[in-house]
Amino acid sequence: MILGILSDTHDRLSRTIDAVQLLIDEGAEALVHCGDLTGTRIVEECGRLPSHFVFGNNDFDEEDLEAAMKEVGGLCLFRGGEFTLAGKRIAVTHGDSIREVNRLAYSEPDYLLFGHSHLKHDERRGAMRWINPGALHRAPEWTVALLNLDTDDLRFHKLEK
Repeated sequence: MILGILSDTHDRLSRTIDAVQLLIDEGAEALVHCGDLTGTRIVEECGRLPSHFVFGNNDFDEEDLEAAMKEVGGLCLFRGGEFTLAGKRIAVTHGDSIREVNRLAYSEPDYLLFGHSHLKHDERRGAMRWINPGALHRAPEWTVALLNLDTDDLRFHKLEK
């Protein structure tokens, strides 16, 4: 199972369209958005695949975003939550709340996915892998990530500016 991971799209629709297409072209079978969507059109685009979402600190209209997530059949994890895919426990939060990060890390999932910093990141802490795919706005480079849950292979992909 290949999971596409993106974050901090900040309502940059054309960039998000390109990013989702890149992830699909590279074999993504599901998507996770780590927050700061800021617009329902971003949700619709991510909904091209089975999708999981969290709210970020710039997602002010959570009601509309949640409705859009339901409309595309996406899973809304609100400010943070966990789901299982391909036998792996995956926790997701935006990363702006250390309390939420610590709450999710405490249960020791296989993966902790987050955004917020706009910088790609991959770190192992014990058995847990912490991954930030980067951002599609206000970043030195625009990046997304692909995670193969069967092999634990992670690849970052850069979008052209």
